[in-house]
Amino acid sequence: MEQAASLGIDPARIAIGGDSAGGNLATVITIAGMAGHCPLPVYQLLIYPVTDLACDTSSYEKFADGYFLTRSLMLWFRDHYLPEAGAYADAQASPLRAELRRPLPPALVVTAGFDPLLDEGLAYARKMRSVGTEVTYRCHEGLIHGFANMTGAIPAARSALTEATTALRLAFARI
Repeated sequence: MEQAASLGIDPARIAIGGDSAGGNLATVITIAGMAGHCPLPVYQLLIYPVTDLACDTSSYEKFADGYFLTRSLMLWFRDHYLPEAGAYADAQASPLRAELRRPLPPALVVTAGFDPLLDEGLAYARKMRSVGTEVTYRCHEGLIHGFANMTGAIPAARSALTEATTALRLAFARI
């Protein structure tokens, strides 16, 4: 924030977002901002965010193979990111496990219908709502994990990403 003026940035109008692991980082940073450890964003755009590295939801079983992101690949990512057994249980790695005491900044949580991360994205949206966070949840039933990177080839992915960016634009219009 010290450099905001020199960069022409309004520190009161900063959103955070990401897809998959980037969604995980965005959630962790937002929670840290609520605790006063870093600047708090005004909006969250979370696209199929990783929110629980236990990798044990029913969507992990249902979509374990054949839908681009696999359960075994997620376990490989997790075990290389956090090689210490059980480290994934920490709320800084698995924000779904964080204790939320008050509303977070408004959020759009986007999931894909054929994604091992489907259940944890929905669970995180519900958790934020349970403390009064303004949350819009949108599941794109016919898409797979990674669709945000497939907008040139899949019209439904392009529409989903356009919908997300429109929500972000509207959020800034309200600020």
